[in-house]
Amino acid sequence: MAAKAEKITFIWEGINSGGERVRGESLGVSEMLVKADLRRQGIKTVKLKKKPKPLFSKKKKIVGADIAGFARQLATMITAGVPMVQSLDIIARGHENPAMQDLVMAIKNHVEGGNSLADALAQHPRYFDDLFVSLVEAGEQSGSLESLLDKIATYKEKTEAIKAKIKKAMFYPLSVLVIAFVVSAILLIFVVPTFEDLFKDFGADLPAFTTFVIHLSEFMQKWWWVIFGIIIIAVYSFFFVHRRSEAFRHKIDRLMLKLPVFGPVVEKSAIARFARTLATMFAAGVPLVEALNSVAGATGNSVYAKATLQIRDDTTTGMQIQQSIRNTGVFPNMVIQMVAIGEESGSLDHMLSKVADFYEEEVNNMVDSLSSMLEPLIMAILGVLIGGLVIAMYLPIFKLGAVI
Repeated sequence: MAAKAEKITFIWEGINSGGERVRGESLGVSEMLVKADLRRQGIKTVKLKKKPKPLFSKKKKIVGADIAGFARQLATMITAGVPMVQSLDIIARGHENPAMQDLVMAIKNHVEGGNSLADALAQHPRYFDDLFVSLVEAGEQSGSLESLLDKIATYKEKTEAIKAKIKKAMFYPLSVLVIAFVVSAILLIFVVPTFEDLFKDFGADLPAFTTFVIHLSEFMQKWWWVIFGIIIIAVYSFFFVHRRSEAFRHKIDRLMLKLPVFGPVVEKSAIARFARTLATMFAAGVPLVEALNSVAGATGNSVYAKATLQIRDDTTTGMQIQQSIRNTGVFPNMVIQMVAIGEESGSLDHMLSKVADFYEEEVNNMVDSLSSMLEPLIMAILGVLIGGLVIAMYLPIFKLGAVI
């Protein structure tokens, strides 16, 4: 499918057929095509330039929920008998996010040019992946686009919900610990030196804990830029290598699965996404091998992505899918049994949906339990770190008060 250039907004001034000076904005791939379009409208172009992008854009990012809502709205409009172009126009004008408005208008313009919806979506791979495009293409070819869009919307809503749960489980404790580190660093660099000057006038030995904190403060004052620099470089290097090295990403994903508390959450979410994606593809009538290609990229974990590709290779040789899933060694017995029942009864998509529902509920319960368990633990860590620094500074004052 050949990629088509994105349209650009041009600002123009010209003279219409009545001799009046007019100005406006037009979307186009190039200046030449915009001039030709204006000429057809009877406007002689005087000035034409690209519309400059604002320095600080007010546009919100397009998130997965926006794409899910787009699929749901489009399915509803097509079911109601609204023509495709008109549906896209209504969705674009009714959306609160300007970035989403621009995206839907670009899709509308592409469809207006005589292209299919799947082709229009394929021009924006950042927002519409191969899975989305393949399902839309299958819906257009089978004449059941509204049904497929509804399935896509359900799929996107479910997967976005589980992604949000995983982010909550992983980043909430991490963000609190980062804040605790920053607050502790501020206390050591700016607050403790004030107390140190006060203690110099005491003329007595300081408690060992206070002495330790003062030495730590002196170290932080001298080397804070090195410490923060190393942390920033380490974090940047991690994400840089993680993005570019498949081997490193595989090791990290395998490690994530082995973590004592977070591992089961990551594992169950990967299984849920595998089952949900495969169920959606089967329901759309996508061939098994093609479906498994899309499923591999949707699992969110390279260990399960590799296992999915292994299942694809096994099934191409004629092996039953239940046996190929068993051979990977990464899926629980319950999944294998449910797939076996679905395969034998001819209702594999239904059984996979049941598996996805079960594991999504498991992830929800585990994340809620994890949050309840981590909150007091995080409060205790914060209390020890920050409270310990405060106590260390007040110990000499308490000691002086006891002597008096």
